Amino acid sequence: GRHEVWSWKTASKESLCLMWQKVKVQLMLSMSFLTALFWYCRRLYSFLAQLLKRWSSYLQRQLIRNLSVLPEVDLLGYSAREWKGETKQAKQMREAYEELFRSCHIKYLRQVRKDNYSVVRAVLFQIFSQGIHFPSWMKERDILKLPEKLLYSQGCNWIQQYSFGPERYTGPNTFGKLRKCMEALKTSWAEISATRDHEERGSMCNTLFSDESKEYKLYEAIKFIMLYEVVEAYEQIKSRDEPVHNLFSLLFARDSSSDPLSFMMNHLNSIGDSVCLDQVELFLLGYLLEVKIRVYRLHRFNTEEFQVTYPNEYRREWNEISLLTEDDRYYHIPLFRT
Repeated sequence: GRHEVWSWKTASKESLCLMWQKVKVQLMLSMSFLTALFWYCRRLYSFLAQLLKRWSSYLQRQLIRNLSVLPEVDLLGYSAREWKGETKQAKQMREAYEELFRSCHIKYLRQVRKDNYSVVRAVLFQIFSQGIHFPSWMKERDILKLPEKLLYSQGCNWIQQYSFGPERYTGPNTFGKLRKCMEALKTSWAEISATRDHEERGSMCNTLFSDESKEYKLYEAIKFIMLYEVVEAYEQIKSRDEPVHNLFSLLFARDSSSDPLSFMMNHLNSIGDSVCLDQVELFLLGYLLEVKIRVYRLHRFNTEEFQVTYPNEYRREWNEISLLTEDDRYYHIPLFRT
């Protein structure tokens, strides 16, 4: 009986040992697999994190490269980089920048792409980034109907000669293209001005002003609105129904813009292509958008024309935006800090 008990115990012990060996092998294999899986997942995570970081950096570089309004930079640092040397012009420009920093509390600036839409871009970007709403007259009219009204109601068939920046002639397609431009302006303006959060609004502006096809539609819409208002003013002057703003008298006094057609052919059609807005068009731009445009003209430093406003007659409730120019051709956006 003792031998049987011992044999049973021995057999049980050996069975348990054998089972443990098998379980131990399985556990070791499982642990090895889990360790290898953990190591693989860790390497995969590290690889994906690096890939995501590189892709994010690439997208950020592309966004900055495509931005037509760059992030803010230190004003005096920009001046020192751009105007090195001891020439008379370089010294005057550095002095002008120092005056802006010291007396006007302008500490930073945002560079605007140097093309022939520069001033319109700088003005519209600030209107959007500040969340300024539609001008009062635009709230009362549907701007989408302006091309149709000008073409059909007022019989201005000559607007088929309207040029969209570098695109010199569009002919029968003019009306459709103008309609798309007006839709882009109305939609973008409404969406951005309705956004109350400043950072979110800034992000929307960066996205919009990094897409050339979209932003150029905005500028062409602004150009067309300028043309439309010039036609309206011209008709009022001819019919003598009501007085018009003095700036229209100044505009029509030029030989090159004595009527709406010559204004379009000799001035508007070239904006975005070969020229920027001149002083008279800046008056008109501020008047139409109902903003007081203050311009710091650095090449006029130490003269009465160092600071000018467009238009010089404005309403108290109009918002103020600021521009900075070194040559009356390309414009940047100054940023104030107290």
